[in-house]
Amino acid sequence: MTYQGQEERLAGSVKPTGNAFVGLGRAIFNFVVDTFTVAELEARKLNHDPTEIITRAVQPALWLLIFGEVLAQIRAIPTGQISYIDFMTPGILAQSVLFIAIFYGIAVIWERDLGILQKMLVSPASRQALVLGKALSAAERGLSQAVIIYLLAMIIGVHINWSLLSVVGVLAIVILGSSLFSTFSLIIACIVRTRERFMGIGQILTMPLFFASNAIYPIAIMPTWLQAVAKGNPLTYEVDALRALMVIGGTSTYGLPIDLVGLVGGIAILVILAAKLYPRVVV
Repeated sequence: MTYQGQEERLAGSVKPTGNAFVGLGRAIFNFVVDTFTVAELEARKLNHDPTEIITRAVQPALWLLIFGEVLAQIRAIPTGQISYIDFMTPGILAQSVLFIAIFYGIAVIWERDLGILQKMLVSPASRQALVLGKALSAAERGLSQAVIIYLLAMIIGVHINWSLLSVVGVLAIVILGSSLFSTFSLIIACIVRTRERFMGIGQILTMPLFFASNAIYPIAIMPTWLQAVAKGNPLTYEVDALRALMVIGGTSTYGLPIDLVGLVGGIAILVILAAKLYPRVVV
């Protein structure tokens, strides 16, 4: 489907009737349709150029096959009842999702330069639908990385929890993590509005988010000030949930309900903020 066809779908919102409940139902329906239309449009870009999936898999492969295997021999990091490589694998999955999502906002700047974003903004679709649709499309890239990391984990002997509930839970957390950090990326794009500044800020943010989390070592061994930072880092809660679901013997430090509240709450706040800032990127 062409961009014009996608825009026609976005423009197909149904006008509310006098009945408040019917109007609310149709508004919700239109919001869902608009959101998934944007997500479909973004997903087509990945389908047209799947090489991105391969290139994005190089970094987590290096972390698992080299860094993880070496540190697993040292046995100096306290990881409880599981091996270090088991402890690290969920963190590398979260890292891969972060690194893909945090640079997602640069696509908005490209779309502005091509004139696509201006067309989307004048459509009847709400700003929240536009932002959430892009966030969901980032989840497709995150899920592709999850498949690759599961395959690598099998190769190096990670004790994966293959129960259906656990696998579905991991996929759900990956979707939430991708949506959260891609929305954060959109906010950055709306503020800086140039590709050069965006890339610089993205590079600055990724490493602190990764290292100030529980991805490759427990929070308990961090200095006190860094523990406080880690507890405010949304990546920490993503890793915490993935570790409890993905590997046999893995546990959640904070509990899955708290992890989910942190991720869902973060997405809700960022979507609202990004929707308010979104038109600024074309100014």
